Amino acid sequence: MSRPVRISPSILSADFASLGDEVRAIDEAGCDWIHVDVMDGHFVPNITIGPAVVKALRPHSKKPFDVHLMISPVDPYLEDFANAGADIISFHPEAGPHPHRTVQAIKALGKKAGIVLNPATPVDCLDYLIDDIDLILVMSVNPGFGGQKFVHSQLDKIAALRAMIDQTGRDIALEVDGGITAETAPLAIEAGADTLVAGTATFKGGPDHYAANIAALRGS
Repeated sequence: MSRPVRISPSILSADFASLGDEVRAIDEAGCDWIHVDVMDGHFVPNITIGPAVVKALRPHSKKPFDVHLMISPVDPYLEDFANAGADIISFHPEAGPHPHRTVQAIKALGKKAGIVLNPATPVDCLDYLIDDIDLILVMSVNPGFGGQKFVHSQLDKIAALRAMIDQTGRDIALEVDGGITAETAPLAIEAGADTLVAGTATFKGGPDHYAANIAALRGS
């Protein structure tokens, strides 16, 4: 079954000295969402950006801000990211003791809630969450750094999640992040993904190439 594919470029691979310009450039190049990777140096081995940067970037695009929180504890920071302009807030079930409460908190802030599955996180952690969430993000690398190789074992997980989502009849985005290139994107799409996060593959070559890079990821 053919479904539209959303592209959510990860600004982790952008030029950090010109982030506002970069966000405008990928918006104009035809991306669907803006993916913001938030890392704390504790839950994952890297430190990136916080709510102040999200707030500073918000005026540069009207596209949805797809904010992936790789931080623990996660609950104390939900309101800050919501107020900064996040539209979708995704978190890892391992990042706090009560994932369902975290989902409730995100929804109470008027935002869409996503659950992120690391390569070793089993699908069944969603058994009692799937009816309340808006997005599932499959990590096809171990989170923490850009530019890693795609972990092919995650294709079976994507297919299993697609079946779960279809069974609910709900509009839940199935996003894949990690090692997405023009070569691996079709594999993720074929397995059932409808949203692709790509950093290196989007930003390579500079702004003149962003539209072509995004089109290549869509397979168009």
